[in-house]
Amino acid sequence: MKHAPSITQQSIVALLLITIGLGASSCGDSASINPEVELGSLTINSGTLQPAFASTTTRYSVDLSTSVTSVAITAQPRVAGDTVTIDGQATTSRSITVGQAGEPPTVVSIVVSESTTKSRTYTVVLNKVSLAGNNDLSKLLVIPAGLSPAFASSEQNYTLDVATDVTSVIMAATKSDPNAVLSGDVPNDGQAVIPLGGPGTTKDVLMTVTAQNGSAKTYRITIKRAAPMNNNNLSALSVNAGTLDPAFAAGILSYTVNVASGVDSITVLATKSDPQAVMSAFGSVIAAAGTPTGQASTSLGLGITTPVSLTVRAPDGSPKTYTVNVFRPSR
Repeated sequence: MKHAPSITQQSIVALLLITIGLGASSCGDSASINPEVELGSLTINSGTLQPAFASTTTRYSVDLSTSVTSVAITAQPRVAGDTVTIDGQATTSRSITVGQAGEPPTVVSIVVSESTTKSRTYTVVLNKVSLAGNNDLSKLLVIPAGLSPAFASSEQNYTLDVATDVTSVIMAATKSDPNAVLSGDVPNDGQAVIPLGGPGTTKDVLMTVTAQNGSAKTYRITIKRAAPMNNNNLSALSVNAGTLDPAFAAGILSYTVNVASGVDSITVLATKSDPQAVMSAFGSVIAAAGTPTGQASTSLGLGITTPVSLTVRAPDGSPKTYTVNVFRPSR
């Protein structure tokens, strides 16, 4: 005959069940304990938090430009249901007015708290800084070299003389303040190839450096491309009576002019292609280097042809002679 368990055995089983139940309940409570009271995110709409946000970092600073008048701060708690106040106002986003440059910084207090007395305070210091006014170039490299005067950041006007066969110039400009803006004939990266006009022409290259605060400075380089040294051509030739035959062309050296019998003298006017050439007639200079035009006059006999010869000597010394043969008929 079987006997029922003794009271002592039943008591032991009951105690074991109670113990196991309590253990399971205890584990569940431990998993539901709230984490630290802290922010899960903190952002601003202007400037940059320094250092970058971390929930365990409670103090930040932000440098703002002088044009910023307010900053929107958004703060979210790590645990939903926790309360956030920004400068005493219960909100997760608030616009904060900032003072003028030179005034004390604006200090914003952000408090995150739970239903108990636990809380944590974050501080954001808003600094309005004056923007830099540096609109200088620190370096200016030109190829081929030869800037006059030598580069200095305070000097804004330069000249550059290049040979007649130079068709372009390379420029590399460096801003003293990398945050300034370079514009004009040289872009902001400071690199440019500048094409030149034909031989004997001049070109201005302009570079403007605009500082962060808006102040600007313009550098000017006047590039002079030399005329060909062997240019002994005329660019124009005319007479004060009659007509050239054939019509003038730089490569034609001999011309005929028929005048009326009543014309007793002739004047020939000429312009050099290269003003630095020298033009002479009848053994005398009629247009020295630097003088673009000259003229020669002579009397005419009846029934004869009178030659007027103009010699153009290039800067390298090579000559070319143009002759106008003037015929005056008999009366």
